[in-house]
Amino acid sequence: MLDETLLDSPEGLADADRRGLLRGAAEAGARVRTAARHAVEAGVADLKPDGRPRSVLIAGPGAAATHASDLLGTLAGAGSPVTRLAPIGVAPAAGALRWELPGWAGSVDLLLIATPDGTEPSLSLLAEQAYRRGCTVAAVAPARTPLAEAVTGAHGLFVPMATAPYDQDEPLAASSPGVLWALLTPLLALLDRIGLLTAPPDALEKVADRLDQVAEGCGPAIATYSNPAKTLAAELADALPVIWTEGTSAGPAGRRFAAALAELAGRPALVAELPEALAAHSALLAGPLAASADPEDFFRDRVEEPPALHARVVLLRDRPIGGLTAAPAARDLALSHDTPISELEPEEGAELETLAELIAVTDFAAVYLALASGA
Repeated sequence: MLDETLLDSPEGLADADRRGLLRGAAEAGARVRTAARHAVEAGVADLKPDGRPRSVLIAGPGAAATHASDLLGTLAGAGSPVTRLAPIGVAPAAGALRWELPGWAGSVDLLLIATPDGTEPSLSLLAEQAYRRGCTVAAVAPARTPLAEAVTGAHGLFVPMATAPYDQDEPLAASSPGVLWALLTPLLALLDRIGLLTAPPDALEKVADRLDQVAEGCGPAIATYSNPAKTLAAELADALPVIWTEGTSAGPAGRRFAAALAELAGRPALVAELPEALAAHSALLAGPLAASADPEDFFRDRVEEPPALHARVVLLRDRPIGGLTAAPAARDLALSHDTPISELEPEEGAELETLAELIAVTDFAAVYLALASGA
């Protein structure tokens, strides 16, 4: 059950935030600036690449590397050579995960390693394997870790991860806002330098500004009625989020939101892109999860019986190109099954800025849902 009174208690939220999630969300803009500075100090701006790589391979544990790969592939556009190397192993522990280069990887390929840990033995071995194959290697990880030494030994580029003092208090959640931006920002700067996407220093500064703007409007001191993140968290209190995305940038934002809800708040969610989502989830909205599915719910004892789980559509939209949009059809489908719908659409700006806004608002929502439900 969601404690909605906690949402409007900044002190209560602070006490409940044992993992530093709210601080990570609020300081996302600062993380971007610090990470961008670390990238410059590591020499990213001085690189003189000899053409674009044939492929960009990304390795790292958990949701952070998955989201980074998804975001970078989206920003690189059609025909993107960005591929995530999925680990194998018997457990999600640093010593149990294994990564391997594909057999075709060689001197025309780039390996990126992104991890908030840096002690994974297999990632150090992967850097050495890439060096022997002639791959260029770059990594973002905490400083003074075994991976930092391995990348340096492989004559690769190492960028220290932008961390905060409270990161050491609890194990870092892979979906926490601070981790994503600390790992993603140097990779954006690097891929901008090699011409795979557009993320120059001024664009990263605008991303930081947009994240600061969201933090001001979604912070714990802002009341629920005027706080889009708290409002969304309250709306999802007893709901199964059915996340529909429209627009290129909204896709990875929706997938990250679903992952953050699962990892941070312990809530399941479904995610799909419009217009295919309408066919994929039509039967779901017409089934027992629809708000109109249980006519006896009106007579339920609100004190003794837990509420039934019903779907709620969350529509994340980037601004459509050419005026084509499936949003009206999405609203009609949801409302025809008495399914409520929440909508988020960023303010105007470049693709990186609008993507950052969607991620930031949904990150705050996932954090509020986690704290207010005691996850």
